[in-house]
Amino acid sequence: MIDVRLLRSDPDSVRAAIGRRGEDTGPLDRVLALDVQQRQLGEERDTFRNEVGTISQEVGDLHKQGRGDEAASLQDRSRQLGEKADALSDEADALAGEIRDLLLRIPNIPADECPDGANEHDNVITRVEGFDEATWAEHQRVPHWEIGEQLGILDVERGTKLSGSMFVMYSGLGATLCRALVQYGLDRNVDAYREMRPPTLVSTSTMTSTGHLPKFEDDAYHLERDDLWAIPTAEVPLTSLARDEVLDEADLPMKLMAHTSCFRREAGSAGRDTRGLLRIHEFDKVELLAYATPDQAAEVHADILARAESAMADLGLVYRILDLCTGDLGASSARTFDIEVYAPGADQWLEVSSVSWFSDYQARRANVRYRPEGQKGTVVVHTLNGSGLAVPRVWAAVVETHRQADGTIAVPEPLLPYFRGDTVIS
Repeated sequence: MIDVRLLRSDPDSVRAAIGRRGEDTGPLDRVLALDVQQRQLGEERDTFRNEVGTISQEVGDLHKQGRGDEAASLQDRSRQLGEKADALSDEADALAGEIRDLLLRIPNIPADECPDGANEHDNVITRVEGFDEATWAEHQRVPHWEIGEQLGILDVERGTKLSGSMFVMYSGLGATLCRALVQYGLDRNVDAYREMRPPTLVSTSTMTSTGHLPKFEDDAYHLERDDLWAIPTAEVPLTSLARDEVLDEADLPMKLMAHTSCFRREAGSAGRDTRGLLRIHEFDKVELLAYATPDQAAEVHADILARAESAMADLGLVYRILDLCTGDLGASSARTFDIEVYAPGADQWLEVSSVSWFSDYQARRANVRYRPEGQKGTVVVHTLNGSGLAVPRVWAAVVETHRQADGTIAVPEPLLPYFRGDTVIS
């Protein structure tokens, strides 16, 4: 969440920043009003508490002097003041809860460099790599759901039978391709990112730390009996790995990666293309995440983007980089670059990675701090993350791009070590 101290000190700039997103700034004014009330109540409470402390000292002195009657009278006064202080404290706590609830729903301040825009149509395409309409052969213009059925490597019908619509099942070398992509995504980043395997089910507080709650509750799978949530991405547990901890500056940047299954309801998918693997409820993904100091954040952001981009390039896929505008920016993000691969059979650009810098927005919710060397106090860390490799859409693009004239699929060279000697999917 945004820093309420910044909102107090410079409300106009915060309003302008949130306004760049096209968001209503009314909640900011409500936070400011409640913050004034809460601090006034806190000052009154502290005044009463100080008076109680003074009276307690006087009562002690009176007892020493044998003036018990006077001491008893002061003790009655102290109890009355204490009750007033407690009541004010309860009111202040209630206002603090209301302020926090509002702050949890207010999006992050976009970076100054983030392009302005109203929606996805205003995103800036910064670079396109390898796209040439004339290079695609007819056999590459077959969509992956048809190829998967022809080769028996993707079984949408049985996946739906087992779990319902927008669930799929991979079979044979199709399943091998999934596993290969995951291992490829891990192995290429092990030089700098520590591999983790976090839980797939997490608490409400863990989901709240990243900003997925309360804003995206309808898009998440909730196990109400246990109050646990199926993670939509490994970003969720990794962000909370150091929740309520103070890290040493010498340990930053702390770089982590994890392969997990991910679960999303895709609540807003009505009317959108959900064929094949374009939009499904469960998928595997390798996530890259880092804690960093503010000074380290730009370099780490560039590193995650470069790693995700090179993974697509090495697989021989056509891709492009988008700089997301303020109107299409995720609620928790300050700056995001999307990587989209081109799937020639589906004739679509498919988002395969969002590489985001969240400034201190997530870490403030999770209370992750670091202690700067040689300084007193602590500072909120910055968090960054991106998909090192998200399986379904990369799977689709690989199958369509590397389909050969005889209907088989050539296994991309970086994946050969994971295919047990097979060089084609047939």
